[in-house]
Amino acid sequence: MKQFKGRVIVPGTCTAEALVSHGGFNTLASYQMAMMFGDKQVKCGDQNNTDLYKKPMIGKALCLPMTIGSTTGGMVLYTVCSLKKQPACMLFSMPIDSLAASGAILGSVWTDCKMPVIDQLGEAFLDYVKTGMTVTVGEDGVVTVE
Repeated sequence: MKQFKGRVIVPGTCTAEALVSHGGFNTLASYQMAMMFGDKQVKCGDQNNTDLYKKPMIGKALCLPMTIGSTTGGMVLYTVCSLKKQPACMLFSMPIDSLAASGAILGSVWTDCKMPVIDQLGEAFLDYVKTGMTVTVGEDGVVTVE
């Protein structure tokens, strides 16, 4: 078990199974197919992200270095929240970009979505956490990985 301290972007608590990507997370590419075709498991549609491709993202602790891609990323995150198809939390080793942060914040303010977002967890976080591990997020930005 290890703990990592990050910066709270969207407060909240949760415990979920980790789903880890070591590549950038293209929000639009990852969610587009699931949103268009009503995929209840919300499988990642970004074939360029071999860590996540075709893996269900709903209810998972997404552990990522950063988001990449188009300027629609924030709106995609907000939409995922409004449809209740969001991950349990989003955890970033690096600083979150302003577009992804805005979508996550709007999702928490304009919907009843509960999706904690923590960034700046550090490279050691992404080196340690593996898909399938249990991740617990605390209100104070402390992430425990077991």
